[in-house]
Amino acid sequence: MQMPLSGWLTRLRNRIVPVLTGPPILAFLPAITLGAFWLGGETSLIVVALGLPLLFAMAGVFGATHAGSAPGMARDSVTGLMLRDGFEHVVDEVFERAASSGMNSACFVLELDDYRALVDQHGQSAADLIVQTNGERIVSVLRDGDTVARIGDSRFAICLMAVRQLDLELSIQLSGRLQSAIEDAIPLGGLSVYLSCSVGFCLHSRAPGTTGQDWLGAAAVALSDAQRSGPSAIRAYSTEMGRKSRAHCDLREEAAAALENGQIQPWFQPQVSTDTGKVSGFEALARWSHPVHGMLMPDDFLPVLEQAGLLERLGQVMLYHSLTALKAWDNAGVAVPKVGVNFASDELRNPGLVDKIRWELDRFELSPDRLAVEILETVMTDTPDDTIARNISGLAALGCWIDLDDYGTGHASIGSLRRFAISRIKIDRSFVMKADCDPEQQRLIGAILTMAERLELETLAEGVETVGEHALLAQLGCDHVQGFGIGRPMPFDQTLDWIATLRAKLQEVPEIGRETG
Repeated sequence: MQMPLSGWLTRLRNRIVPVLTGPPILAFLPAITLGAFWLGGETSLIVVALGLPLLFAMAGVFGATHAGSAPGMARDSVTGLMLRDGFEHVVDEVFERAASSGMNSACFVLELDDYRALVDQHGQSAADLIVQTNGERIVSVLRDGDTVARIGDSRFAICLMAVRQLDLELSIQLSGRLQSAIEDAIPLGGLSVYLSCSVGFCLHSRAPGTTGQDWLGAAAVALSDAQRSGPSAIRAYSTEMGRKSRAHCDLREEAAAALENGQIQPWFQPQVSTDTGKVSGFEALARWSHPVHGMLMPDDFLPVLEQAGLLERLGQVMLYHSLTALKAWDNAGVAVPKVGVNFASDELRNPGLVDKIRWELDRFELSPDRLAVEILETVMTDTPDDTIARNISGLAALGCWIDLDDYGTGHASIGSLRRFAISRIKIDRSFVMKADCDPEQQRLIGAILTMAERLELETLAEGVETVGEHALLAQLGCDHVQGFGIGRPMPFDQTLDWIATLRAKLQEVPEIGRETG
Protein backbone atom coordinates (compact mmCIF):
# COMPACT_ATOMS: atom_id res chain seq x y z
CA MET A 1 0.00 0.00 0.00
CA GLN A 2 1.46 3.35 -1.03
CA MET A 3 1.82 6.02 1.65
CA PRO A 4 -0.30 9.16 1.06
CA LEU A 5 1.66 12.24 0.04
CA SER A 6 0.66 14.17 3.21
CA GLY A 7 1.84 11.35 5.45
CA TRP A 8 5.13 11.11 3.54
CA LEU A 9 5.73 14.86 3.91
CA THR A 10 4.95 14.72 7.63
CA ARG A 11 7.42 11.90 8.19
CA LEU A 12 10.08 13.72 6.11
CA ARG A 13 9.53 16.88 8.13
CA ASN A 14 9.88 15.01 11.42
CA ARG A 15 13.17 13.57 10.19
CA ILE A 16 14.84 16.71 8.89
CA VAL A 17 13.54 19.44 11.23
CA PRO A 18 15.78 18.37 14.14
CA VAL A 19 18.75 18.41 11.75
CA LEU A 20 17.92 21.77 10.22
CA THR A 21 17.26 23.41 13.59
CA GLY A 22 20.32 22.02 15.35
CA PRO A 23 23.67 23.75 15.83
CA PRO A 24 25.53 21.67 13.14
CA ILE A 25 23.54 23.07 10.23
CA LEU A 26 24.17 26.63 11.42
CA ALA A 27 27.90 25.94 11.47
CA PHE A 28 27.87 24.61 7.88
CA LEU A 29 25.68 27.30 6.27
CA PRO A 30 28.62 29.61 5.39
CA ALA A 31 30.53 26.64 3.95
CA ILE A 32 27.52 25.55 1.88
CA THR A 33 27.04 28.98 0.30
CA LEU A 34 30.77 29.44 -0.32
CA GLY A 35 31.02 25.98 -1.88
CA ALA A 36 28.08 26.74 -4.15
CA PHE A 37 29.83 29.91 -5.37
CA TRP A 38 33.10 28.07 -6.03
CA LEU A 39 31.47 25.21 -7.90
CA GLY A 40 28.83 27.04 -9.91
CA GLY A 41 29.53 30.73 -9.68
CA GLU A 42 26.98 33.43 -9.05
CA THR A 43 24.10 31.37 -10.47
CA SER A 44 24.64 28.56 -7.94
CA LEU A 45 25.03 31.09 -5.14
CA ILE A 46 21.67 32.66 -6.02
CA VAL A 47 20.00 29.23 -6.21
CA VAL A 48 21.35 28.24 -2.78
CA ALA A 49 20.50 31.61 -1.24
CA LEU A 50 16.91 31.35 -2.42
CA GLY A 51 16.55 27.61 -2.07
CA LEU A 52 17.68 27.19 1.53
CA PRO A 53 15.02 29.54 3.03
CA LEU A 54 12.41 27.75 0.89
CA LEU A 55 13.59 24.36 2.16
CA PHE A 56 13.53 25.65 5.75
CA ALA A 57 10.00 26.98 5.29
CA MET A 58 8.76 23.68 3.79
CA ALA A 59 10.25 21.80 6.74
CA GLY A 60 8.54 24.07 9.24
CA VAL A 61 11.80 25.30 10.72
CA PHE A 62 10.63 28.87 11.16
CA GLY A 63 7.53 27.69 12.98
CA ALA A 64 9.58 25.36 15.13
CA THR A 65 11.51 28.13 16.80
CA HIS A 66 8.62 28.75 19.18
CA ALA A 67 6.23 25.87 18.91
CA GLY A 68 2.67 26.99 18.56
CA SER A 69 3.55 30.67 18.49
CA ALA A 70 1.21 31.64 15.66
CA PRO A 71 0.42 35.37 15.70
CA GLY A 72 -3.30 34.75 16.17
CA MET A 73 -2.88 32.45 19.16
CA ALA A 74 -4.41 33.74 22.42
CA ARG A 75 -1.95 35.00 25.04
CA ASP A 76 -2.11 35.54 28.78
CA SER A 77 -2.70 39.23 29.51
CA VAL A 78 -0.25 39.31 32.45
CA THR A 79 2.75 37.32 31.22
CA GLY A 80 2.23 37.33 27.46
CA LEU A 81 2.71 33.57 27.50
CA MET A 82 0.62 31.03 25.66
CA LEU A 83 -2.61 29.86 27.32
CA ARG A 84 -3.69 26.28 27.97
CA ASP A 85 -5.57 25.67 24.70
CA GLY A 86 -2.65 26.64 22.52
CA PHE A 87 -0.20 24.79 24.75
CA GLU A 88 -2.19 21.57 24.54
CA HIS A 89 -2.03 21.84 20.74
CA VAL A 90 1.77 22.18 20.94
CA VAL A 91 2.03 19.22 23.32
CA ASP A 92 0.09 17.06 20.85
CA GLU A 93 2.44 18.07 18.03
CA VAL A 94 5.61 17.43 20.01
CA PHE A 95 4.25 14.12 21.30
CA GLU A 96 3.61 12.88 17.77
CA ARG A 97 6.93 14.22 16.48
CA ALA A 98 8.91 12.51 19.24
CA ALA A 99 7.02 9.25 18.75
CA SER A 100 7.61 9.14 14.98
CA SER A 101 11.26 10.24 15.07
CA GLY A 102 12.45 8.17 18.02
CA MET A 103 13.58 11.31 19.82
CA ASN A 104 12.72 12.36 23.36
CA SER A 105 11.11 15.33 25.07
CA ALA A 106 9.63 16.23 28.45
CA CYS A 107 6.63 18.08 29.82
CA PHE A 108 7.05 20.13 33.00
CA VAL A 109 4.38 21.67 35.22
CA LEU A 110 5.54 23.99 37.99
CA GLU A 111 3.62 26.05 40.52
CA LEU A 112 4.66 28.89 42.81
CA ASP A 113 4.48 27.88 46.47
CA ASP A 114 2.26 29.91 48.84
CA TYR A 115 0.77 32.01 46.03
CA ARG A 116 -2.53 32.60 47.83
CA ALA A 117 -0.67 33.93 50.85
CA LEU A 118 1.24 36.22 48.47
CA VAL A 119 -2.02 37.66 47.12
CA ASP A 120 -3.41 38.14 50.64
CA GLN A 121 -0.23 39.83 51.80
CA HIS A 122 0.63 42.12 48.87
CA GLY A 123 -2.55 42.35 46.77
CA GLN A 124 -3.42 41.12 43.30
CA SER A 125 -1.48 43.81 41.39
CA ALA A 126 1.75 42.90 43.14
CA ALA A 127 1.03 39.20 42.61
CA ASP A 128 0.56 39.84 38.87
CA LEU A 129 3.93 41.60 38.75
CA ILE A 130 5.58 38.64 40.48
CA VAL A 131 3.94 36.15 38.12
CA GLN A 132 5.06 38.22 35.13
CA THR A 133 8.64 38.34 36.42
CA ASN A 134 8.72 34.62 37.02
CA GLY A 135 7.32 33.95 33.55
CA GLU A 136 10.24 35.92 32.07
CA ARG A 137 12.71 34.03 34.25
CA ILE A 138 11.34 30.67 33.13
CA VAL A 139 11.69 31.67 29.47
CA SER A 140 15.27 32.81 30.07
CA VAL A 141 16.25 29.33 31.32
CA LEU A 142 14.88 27.51 28.25
CA ARG A 143 15.94 27.21 24.62
CA ASP A 144 14.26 29.02 21.74
CA GLY A 145 12.49 25.88 20.56
CA ASP A 146 10.88 25.12 23.93
CA THR A 147 7.34 26.24 24.69
CA VAL A 148 6.08 27.91 27.89
CA ALA A 149 2.48 28.60 28.90
CA ARG A 150 0.62 29.94 31.89
CA ILE A 151 -2.10 27.42 32.69
CA GLY A 152 -3.28 28.69 36.10
CA ASP A 153 -2.99 31.61 38.51
CA SER A 154 0.42 30.46 39.71
CA ARG A 155 1.03 27.48 37.43
CA PHE A 156 3.24 27.26 34.36
CA ALA A 157 3.73 24.44 31.86
CA ILE A 158 6.76 23.74 29.67
CA CYS A 159 7.15 21.44 26.68
CA LEU A 160 10.70 20.85 25.47
CA MET A 161 11.36 20.48 21.78
CA ALA A 162 12.20 16.94 20.73
CA VAL A 163 15.92 16.15 20.92
CA ARG A 164 18.05 13.04 20.75
CA GLN A 165 19.71 13.35 24.16
CA LEU A 166 17.35 13.83 27.12
CA ASP A 167 17.17 11.66 30.21
CA LEU A 168 16.02 11.77 33.83
CA GLU A 169 19.20 13.40 35.12
CA LEU A 170 19.11 16.23 32.57
CA SER A 171 15.44 16.86 33.35
CA ILE A 172 16.17 17.07 37.09
CA GLN A 173 19.02 19.50 36.38
CA LEU A 174 16.68 21.69 34.32
CA SER A 175 14.12 21.60 37.15
CA GLY A 176 16.81 22.79 39.54
CA ARG A 177 17.73 25.68 37.24
CA LEU A 178 14.08 26.71 37.00
CA GLN A 179 13.80 26.68 40.80
CA SER A 180 16.99 28.72 41.19
CA ALA A 181 15.70 31.34 38.75
CA ILE A 182 12.40 31.68 40.62
CA GLU A 183 14.05 31.80 44.05
CA ASP A 184 16.02 34.96 43.20
CA ALA A 185 14.73 38.01 45.07
CA ILE A 186 11.98 40.08 43.44
CA PRO A 187 11.96 43.78 44.43
CA LEU A 188 8.48 44.88 45.46
CA GLY A 189 7.69 48.26 46.99
CA GLY A 190 11.05 48.58 48.68
CA LEU A 191 11.02 44.96 49.86
CA SER A 192 12.57 41.80 48.51
CA VAL A 193 10.08 38.99 48.02
CA TYR A 194 11.32 35.41 47.92
CA LEU A 195 9.34 32.56 46.41
CA SER A 196 9.92 28.90 45.78
CA CYS A 197 8.22 26.53 43.38
CA SER A 198 7.38 22.85 43.12
CA VAL A 199 8.09 21.03 39.87
CA GLY A 200 6.65 17.88 38.32
CA PHE A 201 7.70 16.50 34.96
CA CYS A 202 7.19 13.52 32.69
CA LEU A 203 9.62 12.26 30.05
CA HIS A 204 8.05 11.34 26.71
CA SER A 205 9.52 7.87 27.08
CA ARG A 206 7.58 7.38 30.33
CA ALA A 207 4.31 8.97 29.27
CA PRO A 208 1.16 6.98 30.01
CA GLY A 209 -1.45 6.65 27.30
CA THR A 210 -1.09 7.52 23.64
CA THR A 211 -1.88 11.22 23.48
CA GLY A 212 -0.25 14.50 24.39
CA GLN A 213 -3.01 15.15 26.92
CA ASP A 214 -2.08 11.96 28.78
CA TRP A 215 1.52 13.18 28.78
CA LEU A 216 0.65 16.62 30.16
CA GLY A 217 -1.67 15.07 32.74
CA ALA A 218 1.17 12.86 33.95
CA ALA A 219 3.34 15.94 34.55
CA ALA A 220 0.49 17.47 36.58
CA VAL A 221 0.25 14.29 38.65
CA ALA A 222 4.00 14.54 39.34
CA LEU A 223 3.53 18.15 40.46
CA SER A 224 0.82 17.13 42.91
CA ASP A 225 3.17 14.54 44.36
CA ALA A 226 5.90 17.19 44.68
CA GLN A 227 3.56 19.57 46.49
CA ARG A 228 2.65 16.87 48.98
CA SER A 229 6.34 16.52 49.82
CA GLY A 230 6.74 20.15 50.84
CA PRO A 231 7.90 23.37 49.15
CA SER A 232 10.66 23.31 46.51
CA ALA A 233 10.21 19.61 45.74
CA ILE A 234 10.86 18.00 42.34
CA ARG A 235 9.15 14.82 41.19
CA ALA A 236 9.31 12.76 37.99
CA TYR A 237 6.24 10.84 36.88
CA SER A 238 6.20 7.10 37.45
CA THR A 239 3.63 4.38 36.91
CA GLU A 240 3.24 3.96 40.66
CA MET A 241 2.57 7.66 41.00
CA GLY A 242 -0.24 7.36 38.45
CA ARG A 243 -1.86 4.58 40.43
CA LYS A 244 -1.71 6.66 43.59
CA SER A 245 -3.29 9.63 41.84
CA ARG A 246 -6.26 7.56 40.70
CA ALA A 247 -6.62 6.14 44.18
CA HIS A 248 -6.82 9.62 45.72
CA CYS A 249 -10.19 10.04 44.07
CA ASP A 250 -11.58 7.49 46.51
CA LEU A 251 -10.33 9.26 49.63
CA ARG A 252 -13.50 11.19 50.33
CA GLU A 253 -15.43 8.02 51.08
CA GLU A 254 -12.66 6.81 53.39
CA ALA A 255 -12.03 10.06 55.30
CA ALA A 256 -14.77 9.71 57.91
CA ALA A 257 -13.75 6.16 58.75
CA ALA A 258 -10.09 7.18 58.97
CA LEU A 259 -10.88 9.73 61.67
CA GLU A 260 -12.66 7.14 63.77
CA ASN A 261 -10.27 4.20 63.36
CA GLY A 262 -7.13 6.13 64.26
CA GLN A 263 -5.52 6.40 60.81
CA ILE A 264 -5.40 10.20 61.09
CA GLN A 265 -3.23 11.29 63.99
CA PRO A 266 -0.85 14.13 64.83
CA TRP A 267 2.82 14.12 64.01
CA PHE A 268 4.84 16.49 66.14
CA GLN A 269 7.33 19.10 64.90
CA PRO A 270 9.68 20.42 67.59
CA GLN A 271 10.06 24.07 68.56
CA VAL A 272 13.33 25.11 70.18
CA SER A 273 14.28 28.07 72.34
CA THR A 274 17.04 30.20 70.81
CA ASP A 275 18.13 31.18 74.33
CA THR A 276 18.62 27.74 75.90
CA GLY A 277 18.56 25.42 72.89
CA LYS A 278 16.00 23.26 74.71
CA VAL A 279 12.62 22.09 73.44
CA SER A 280 10.03 24.77 74.08
CA GLY A 281 7.11 22.86 72.57
CA PHE A 282 5.79 20.82 69.68
CA GLU A 283 3.26 21.66 66.98
CA ALA A 284 0.74 18.93 66.17
CA LEU A 285 0.37 18.41 62.42
CA ALA A 286 -2.20 16.02 60.94
CA ARG A 287 -0.98 12.97 59.03
CA TRP A 288 -3.03 10.14 57.52
CA SER A 289 -1.41 6.71 57.65
CA HIS A 290 -3.39 5.12 54.83
CA PRO A 291 -3.22 1.31 54.62
CA VAL A 292 -2.89 1.40 50.81
CA HIS A 293 -1.49 4.78 49.80
CA GLY A 294 0.97 5.19 52.66
CA MET A 295 1.54 8.46 54.51
CA LEU A 296 -0.70 11.26 53.21
CA MET A 297 0.03 14.94 53.84
CA PRO A 298 -2.62 17.51 54.86
CA ASP A 299 -2.90 18.90 51.33
CA ASP A 300 -4.14 15.47 50.26
CA PHE A 301 -7.00 15.12 52.70
CA LEU A 302 -7.86 18.45 54.33
CA PRO A 303 -9.91 19.58 51.28
CA VAL A 304 -11.68 16.21 51.38
CA LEU A 305 -12.49 16.61 55.07
CA GLU A 306 -13.68 20.17 54.48
CA GLN A 307 -16.04 19.04 51.72
CA ALA A 308 -17.40 16.36 54.03
CA GLY A 309 -17.86 18.84 56.91
CA LEU A 310 -15.40 16.95 59.10
CA LEU A 311 -12.87 19.67 59.99
CA GLU A 312 -14.35 20.14 63.46
CA ARG A 313 -14.16 16.39 64.06
CA LEU A 314 -10.52 16.46 62.92
CA GLY A 315 -9.85 19.18 65.50
CA GLN A 316 -11.31 17.02 68.25
CA VAL A 317 -9.11 14.08 67.23
CA MET A 318 -5.99 16.26 67.08
CA LEU A 319 -6.70 17.82 70.49
CA TYR A 320 -7.26 14.45 72.16
CA HIS A 321 -4.03 12.93 70.83
CA SER A 322 -2.04 16.08 71.56
CA LEU A 323 -3.13 16.16 75.20
CA THR A 324 -2.42 12.43 75.41
CA ALA A 325 1.11 13.14 74.15
CA LEU A 326 1.61 15.88 76.76
CA LYS A 327 0.62 13.48 79.50
CA ALA A 328 2.96 10.80 78.12
CA TRP A 329 5.89 13.24 77.99
CA ASP A 330 5.20 14.15 81.61
CA ASN A 331 5.10 10.50 82.66
CA ALA A 332 8.42 9.91 80.85
CA GLY A 333 10.03 12.74 82.80
CA VAL A 334 10.57 14.83 79.67
CA ALA A 335 10.07 18.58 79.88
CA VAL A 336 7.78 19.68 77.04
CA PRO A 337 6.20 22.96 78.13
CA LYS A 338 3.31 22.97 75.63
CA VAL A 339 1.86 21.62 72.43
CA GLY A 340 0.34 23.72 69.66
CA VAL A 341 -2.91 22.63 67.98
CA ASN A 342 -4.33 24.34 64.91
CA PHE A 343 -7.95 25.48 65.19
CA ALA A 344 -9.93 26.00 61.99
CA SER A 345 -12.69 28.58 61.59
CA ASP A 346 -15.33 25.83 61.83
CA GLU A 347 -14.12 24.94 65.33
CA LEU A 348 -13.85 28.56 66.41
CA ARG A 349 -17.51 29.09 65.50
CA ASN A 350 -18.64 26.45 68.01
CA PRO A 351 -20.37 28.32 70.89
CA GLY A 352 -19.35 25.61 73.34
CA LEU A 353 -15.65 25.55 72.40
CA VAL A 354 -14.27 27.13 75.59
CA ASP A 355 -16.22 24.79 77.86
CA LYS A 356 -15.11 21.81 75.78
CA ILE A 357 -11.42 22.79 76.02
CA ARG A 358 -11.74 23.37 79.77
CA TRP A 359 -13.31 19.93 80.22
CA GLU A 360 -10.58 18.21 78.15
CA LEU A 361 -7.79 19.89 80.12
CA ASP A 362 -9.40 18.90 83.41
CA ARG A 363 -9.81 15.34 82.19
CA PHE A 364 -6.07 15.07 81.47
CA GLU A 365 -5.16 17.08 84.60
CA LEU A 366 -3.24 19.62 82.54
CA SER A 367 -3.05 23.34 83.17
CA PRO A 368 -4.34 25.58 80.33
CA ASP A 369 -0.89 27.06 79.68
CA ARG A 370 0.22 23.67 78.31
CA LEU A 371 -2.02 24.19 75.26
CA ALA A 372 -1.21 26.67 72.50
CA VAL A 373 -4.23 27.45 70.34
CA GLU A 374 -2.93 28.25 66.85
CA ILE A 375 -5.08 30.46 64.65
CA LEU A 376 -4.30 31.78 61.19
CA GLU A 377 -3.75 35.49 60.80
CA THR A 378 -6.40 35.48 58.07
CA VAL A 379 -8.98 34.36 60.66
CA MET A 380 -8.46 37.69 62.42
CA THR A 381 -8.34 39.82 59.30
CA ASP A 382 -11.43 38.32 57.67
CA THR A 383 -13.70 40.24 60.10
CA PRO A 384 -14.55 37.27 62.30
CA ASP A 385 -18.04 36.97 63.70
CA ASP A 386 -18.81 37.52 67.38
CA THR A 387 -18.64 33.80 68.21
CA ILE A 388 -15.05 33.50 66.91
CA ALA A 389 -14.00 36.63 68.77
CA ARG A 390 -15.59 35.45 72.03
CA ASN A 391 -14.02 32.00 71.75
CA ILE A 392 -10.51 33.34 71.16
CA SER A 393 -10.85 35.78 74.04
CA GLY A 394 -12.37 33.06 76.23
CA LEU A 395 -9.50 30.65 75.56
CA ALA A 396 -6.98 33.38 76.37
CA ALA A 397 -8.83 34.15 79.62
CA LEU A 398 -8.79 30.44 80.43
CA GLY A 399 -5.00 30.58 80.35
CA CYS A 400 -4.26 28.97 76.97
CA TRP A 401 -1.57 30.39 74.74
CA ILE A 402 -2.94 32.07 71.62
CA ASP A 403 -0.44 31.70 68.76
CA LEU A 404 -0.97 33.81 65.65
CA ASP A 405 0.14 31.56 62.80
CA ASP A 406 1.68 32.68 59.46
CA TYR A 407 2.18 36.22 60.76
CA GLY A 408 2.74 38.74 57.96
CA THR A 409 0.36 37.16 55.44
CA GLY A 410 -2.94 38.67 56.55
CA HIS A 411 -2.34 42.31 57.55
CA ALA A 412 -3.34 41.90 61.19
CA SER A 413 -3.38 45.27 62.94
CA ILE A 414 -1.73 46.02 66.28
CA GLY A 415 -5.20 46.63 67.67
CA SER A 416 -6.31 43.13 66.71
CA LEU A 417 -3.24 41.66 68.44
CA ARG A 418 -4.45 43.25 71.64
CA ARG A 419 -8.13 42.57 71.05
CA PHE A 420 -7.55 38.83 70.72
CA ALA A 421 -4.99 38.66 73.54
CA ILE A 422 -2.33 37.10 71.31
CA SER A 423 0.50 35.48 73.30
CA ARG A 424 2.94 34.72 70.51
CA ILE A 425 3.31 35.52 66.82
CA LYS A 426 4.71 32.91 64.43
CA ILE A 427 6.68 34.66 61.68
CA ASP A 428 5.80 33.18 58.29
CA ARG A 429 8.47 31.23 56.39
CA SER A 430 8.36 33.73 53.50
CA PHE A 431 10.15 36.24 55.76
CA VAL A 432 12.62 33.65 57.06
CA MET A 433 13.68 32.26 53.68
CA LYS A 434 17.26 33.35 52.83
CA ALA A 435 17.19 35.87 55.68
CA ASP A 436 20.82 35.09 56.52
CA CYS A 437 22.00 36.46 53.16
CA ASP A 438 19.51 39.27 52.47
CA PRO A 439 19.80 42.52 54.46
CA GLU A 440 16.25 43.55 53.54
CA GLN A 441 14.82 40.34 54.98
CA GLN A 442 16.88 40.95 58.12
CA ARG A 443 15.51 44.47 58.52
CA LEU A 444 11.95 43.22 58.04
CA ILE A 445 12.36 40.50 60.67
CA GLY A 446 14.02 43.00 62.96
CA ALA A 447 11.01 45.32 62.66
CA ILE A 448 8.61 42.48 63.52
CA LEU A 449 10.71 41.47 66.52
CA THR A 450 10.93 45.07 67.76
CA MET A 451 7.15 45.45 67.55
CA ALA A 452 6.65 42.14 69.37
CA GLU A 453 9.06 43.19 72.13
CA ARG A 454 7.22 46.49 72.65
CA LEU A 455 3.91 44.59 72.85
CA GLU A 456 5.46 42.00 75.18
CA LEU A 457 4.71 39.17 72.75
CA GLU A 458 6.85 36.09 72.28
CA THR A 459 8.04 35.25 68.77
CA LEU A 460 8.61 32.03 66.84
CA ALA A 461 10.06 31.81 63.33
CA GLU A 462 8.64 29.12 61.04
CA GLY A 463 10.36 27.40 58.13
CA VAL A 464 13.91 27.58 59.49
CA GLU A 465 15.91 25.30 57.22
CA THR A 466 19.57 26.29 57.54
CA VAL A 467 22.10 26.85 60.31
CA GLY A 468 22.61 30.39 59.01
CA GLU A 469 18.91 31.25 59.36
CA HIS A 470 18.85 29.75 62.87
CA ALA A 471 21.91 31.72 63.96
CA LEU A 472 20.60 34.99 62.51
CA LEU A 473 17.20 34.66 64.19
CA ALA A 474 18.86 33.99 67.52
CA GLN A 475 21.10 37.03 67.02
CA LEU A 476 18.14 39.25 66.16
CA GLY A 477 16.30 38.17 69.31
CA CYS A 478 13.64 35.76 68.03
CA ASP A 479 12.55 33.62 71.00
CA HIS A 480 11.85 30.28 69.29
CA VAL A 481 12.49 28.55 65.95
CA GLN A 482 10.75 25.75 64.07
CA GLY A 483 11.39 24.10 60.71
CA PHE A 484 13.09 21.28 58.85
CA GLY A 485 16.47 22.64 59.95
CA ILE A 486 15.43 22.02 63.56
CA GLY A 487 13.43 18.83 63.18
CA ARG A 488 10.90 17.35 60.79
CA PRO A 489 7.42 16.31 61.94
CA MET A 490 7.57 12.87 63.54
CA PRO A 491 5.19 10.39 65.18
CA PHE A 492 5.01 10.50 68.95
CA ASP A 493 7.12 7.38 69.50
CA GLN A 494 10.08 9.11 67.81
CA THR A 495 9.88 12.30 69.86
CA LEU A 496 11.48 10.81 72.99
CA ASP A 497 14.57 9.70 71.05
CA TRP A 498 14.77 13.08 69.32
CA ILE A 499 14.62 14.91 72.65
CA ALA A 500 17.27 12.61 74.12
CA THR A 501 19.57 13.31 71.15
CA LEU A 502 19.07 17.06 71.53
CA ARG A 503 19.78 16.84 75.26
CA ALA A 504 23.03 14.97 74.58
CA LYS A 505 24.14 17.63 72.08
CA LEU A 506 23.47 20.39 74.60
CA GLN A 507 25.55 18.61 77.23
CA GLU A 508 28.49 18.42 74.81
CA VAL A 509 28.56 22.20 74.36
CA PRO A 510 31.35 23.66 76.57
CA GLU A 511 30.45 26.37 79.04
CA ILE A 512 31.95 29.74 78.15
CA GLY A 513 34.15 31.31 80.82
CA ARG A 514 34.28 28.27 83.05
CA GLU A 515 37.52 28.08 85.05
CA THR A 516 39.47 24.84 85.32
CA GLY A 517 42.04 23.60 87.77
